[in-house]
Amino acid sequence: MTVEPTIRAGAATDVGLVRAANEDNYVITSTVYAVADGMGGHAAGDVASGLAVAGLAQLGGDGLPHPDDVRKHIVRLNGDILAAAVRNPEQAGMGTTITGLCLVEVDGAVQWSVFNVGDSRVYRYTGGGLTQLTVDHSEVSELVAAGELSPAQAAVDPRRNVVTRALGSPMPPNPDLFPLPLTPGDRFLLCSDGLTGELDDDTIAGHLAGVADPREAADVLVRAAVAAGGRDNVTVVVVDHLEESTSD
Repeated sequence: MTVEPTIRAGAATDVGLVRAANEDNYVITSTVYAVADGMGGHAAGDVASGLAVAGLAQLGGDGLPHPDDVRKHIVRLNGDILAAAVRNPEQAGMGTTITGLCLVEVDGAVQWSVFNVGDSRVYRYTGGGLTQLTVDHSEVSELVAAGELSPAQAAVDPRRNVVTRALGSPMPPNPDLFPLPLTPGDRFLLCSDGLTGELDDDTIAGHLAGVADPREAADVLVRAAVAAGGRDNVTVVVVDHLEESTSD
């Protein structure tokens, strides 16, 4: 008898009420779940985020990757974006964040690998509590860590959209990557900052608690962020690790 984890996921995205185009993208496969936020104010952010998620979708095609494969793949995506900009000079300067989860195999055991470049986020929702797993690669986040800004000040600081790491950089960024065990009952939230810029953690947790289906939960969160102001593109992926079932 084997125990098989069952993963269910859903996503939603919206241009919001201010931006002319949606530069966010996301990907859901049986192995990879990710959100990419094309860099606002740069050329062809939607192209950069699209290249990032399309590249990530290739992970797991030949079996579950090792965490080192995930890291190398993300770094390679940086080169792909730079090469695309060389081929299309009008896209010079494009960039994107990337964050998400990947099922990986280490010494025969399956686990999550959480990855991040930029200020899009991965949260874990369990037991009614919401915990941010990723660290924002942003100027204000570094100032908060240094004690020079409070979290409340950072939320309204004019530098809050300045990221310190992104794909599309001349020097390949070092992605954050760390393991997480597969735990039945866990729910994960992956999102661009269009969500967290409009809704606080308690509001987000309330919506996650109130909607069981991940696709519906993602849609509810996106609609709430747009209703709260919609000043940026909003993209949400909700990933549920369902209670384990057994099979012979």
